[in-house]
Amino acid sequence: MFATYLARELGKRRKQTAIIAVGLALAVALVMIVSAISTGVRDAQAQALEAVYGVGTDLTVTQAATAPTEGGGPQMQFDFGADAGTATDGGSREISTSQLTVARGTTAFDASAVDTAAGIDGVAAAAGSLTLQSTTFSGELPTFTERPADGTMPSMPGMPGEGGGFDVGGGADGAGGSSFGIESMTVTGIDLTTDGIGPLTSTTVTDGRALDAADAGANVAVLDSDYATTASLAVGDTIELGGATLEIVGIAQSTATSGTGADAYIPLDTAQALADLDGQVTTVYVQAASADAIDAIAADLGEALPDATVNTQSELASTVSGSLASASSLISNLGTWLSAIVLAAAFVIAILFTISGVTRRTREFGTLKAIGWRNSRIVGQVAGESLVTGAIGVVAGVVIGLVGIIVVNAIAPTIAVSGGQPSFGQQGGGGFAGPGGMSGPGGMGELAQAAASTGVTLNAVVTPSVILVAVALALLGAVLAGVLGGWRAARLRPAAALRTVE
Repeated sequence: MFATYLARELGKRRKQTAIIAVGLALAVALVMIVSAISTGVRDAQAQALEAVYGVGTDLTVTQAATAPTEGGGPQMQFDFGADAGTATDGGSREISTSQLTVARGTTAFDASAVDTAAGIDGVAAAAGSLTLQSTTFSGELPTFTERPADGTMPSMPGMPGEGGGFDVGGGADGAGGSSFGIESMTVTGIDLTTDGIGPLTSTTVTDGRALDAADAGANVAVLDSDYATTASLAVGDTIELGGATLEIVGIAQSTATSGTGADAYIPLDTAQALADLDGQVTTVYVQAASADAIDAIAADLGEALPDATVNTQSELASTVSGSLASASSLISNLGTWLSAIVLAAAFVIAILFTISGVTRRTREFGTLKAIGWRNSRIVGQVAGESLVTGAIGVVAGVVIGLVGIIVVNAIAPTIAVSGGQPSFGQQGGGGFAGPGGMSGPGGMGELAQAAASTGVTLNAVVTPSVILVAVALALLGAVLAGVLGGWRAARLRPAAALRTVE
């Protein structure tokens, strides 16, 4: 009887049923799509931050870079002695030299901070790393003839009369010209005593092997795959760093997308020795035993290391710029409120249409009460009709939501993200320190700190728990509308209802 009556009433009121079902369907679909995109943005943000933090890292400890001094601009000076390099037949000299220094924008500090961090309550693991910049100068420079012992000043070629100070000959053009180049790469020293934390955990070895504890102190390196391809290097080849020859034992592909990985990874103690920075690191990576303890650990680290800067992943996320941060903010705020408003509107529509339908059925309900229907049965009948209408809307909403998510993933929108990690590149050129330590102009080897920027592909993620919540809310709204409408119908007196003309 209940099912027959319900089917007949829904069939008679197709327009009302369709309107209520469509409203609930759109509400469910919107909640699903907004939630899926929001989850995708959060995953993209975590992926972008992964390169800086490494897998499993919750906090990082660094030290602020030393403030620049007046006149201490961003430049690098190479000092060449008079007999530096190898003389060529053309009267010039072939020179090659390299420097391994702390990367610009970072500061080395005592590695005892690693032990301090590891001793903080709630810390599961701590590891240090040393970020370095390797800069190699190589090329052909002219020879310089210094002032003769008798004190006379030889003329510069092409200059009339006496003067000058040096007679320049040889070089790439035979007239004192030069030809040289500068190669720069980032090198990260890895703590091999702690697994599962640090920058190397954001990579996957594609050839050869990874670094392990047995490599401590050894002259071995794992290269980033992009750098290895650019430099035409492979496993078994060697690279020169800080005057030492290192064997390439592996090639690694970065699993992060922010473009902040190193070109080469070497054992931490090897990096410290080559850069003459024994017992120093530039970053301490900290893994918390529980996510709930991160804030407390950050506070304790700040007290234990007052000169250090402690960052959590959430703090770093707030500094991310570009459309990633904008999208995250938009979805978190506007998306949430929009979903709530649409759900509320769908509930109001369902309630109003249900009550309106009940009002038009007063004679019907009066007749039912007159033949013996109890109030609870009338409420149950109207609530059942509304529940079926809501179920139709929920099924349609889930389908629409899944289709929308599939469309978003098919389009695969790319959102930009830029961070404050330093990358290095040569700017300008031309200056050097010549024989005898004379510095030339131009600031050759100048290194600029640039923000790494990349695009992250957005992947909307279906969250079953969100679908269940949206479905439950929609059905709850439908049942609530039915209960209110049924209660209104149950209040009618049979005699008054029978006098009403539809």
